[in-house]
Amino acid sequence: MAQGSSQPKPGHRVVVIVDEGTNPFEVGVATELFGLPRPELGLDGPLYDVTLCAPTREVRMNHGFFTMTGVAPLDAVDEADTLVVPGRPDNVVPRGAAVRDAIRRTHARGARVMSLCTGSFALAEAGLLEGRRATTHWRWAEIFRALHPGVLLEPDVLFVDDGDILTASGSAAALDLCLHVVRRDHGAEVANAVSRRLVFAAHRDGGQKQFVERPLPDVPDESLAPLLAWAQARLGKPLTVADLAARAAVSPATLHRRFRAQLGTTPLAWLTGERVTLACRLIERGEERLDVVAAHSGLGTAANLRARVRRETGLSPSAYRRRFGPGGGEPLMS
Repeated sequence: MAQGSSQPKPGHRVVVIVDEGTNPFEVGVATELFGLPRPELGLDGPLYDVTLCAPTREVRMNHGFFTMTGVAPLDAVDEADTLVVPGRPDNVVPRGAAVRDAIRRTHARGARVMSLCTGSFALAEAGLLEGRRATTHWRWAEIFRALHPGVLLEPDVLFVDDGDILTASGSAAALDLCLHVVRRDHGAEVANAVSRRLVFAAHRDGGQKQFVERPLPDVPDESLAPLLAWAQARLGKPLTVADLAARAAVSPATLHRRFRAQLGTTPLAWLTGERVTLACRLIERGEERLDVVAAHSGLGTAANLRARVRRETGLSPSAYRRRFGPGGGEPLMS
């Protein structure tokens, strides 16, 4: 879960380290999420200022697919508010001393540091993860443990938010983590708009399993998409897992298996997460009454709303409104 952070000011700089053998996909994820203009938000520019940097003038990417040139020198990290370290396939070979030092000093001066996929190896090599929670790609988990036994590795999750250090597991989970950062920095409304542009799930909780079995479905199609859309339109109503199962015309046990297989979570956890997301959006849009937000989002009571929003965002509803509400809001009323 998010630990909370100050909202980035205009000019918040994200710096991405491009090293020898870096995976192009993760570099693309970081530039797509953080560096592209956001006309869907009514903005002419991006949410962040993004800079790519490298230890050499030319960097050969993974498998030599192409060579990247024209990026900033490595000392660009000294201006980073957030540093992103993508993964690469040769994880048993340590990063160069210059890259390790750049990561270390960026974190030491208080910048946020995040790794994508096996970029967590570089963070561990720099000494950032000792005694801290982190994740990496499931295929490399045992090797990671052997090389870095002092890290509290969580190998099954999509990503770990440990406050000033965030780690994503696989390449696709890089999208989840970057959207999580957008949500943490700019709120649910902005993150949902970005996810819609990406045609990607708006929010998958970091604690979900990173490896989800998705076998080809038998006929008839057992996709959960119609059920999810039906439930999302009725979040404010008394809606239970039994109701979802009845709508899908299956038993609760079968529904549970399908959620695990297709989404990596349980029906109840998904339903609660959707309700919290809706509650956050209502707060962002200016609703000041906690009981109204709780009722419309299906969370029931103001007390439950407070507990769920704090667990999800690291903020109380009032603090969330002050950060993400229209113009910075007043405390919410019970």
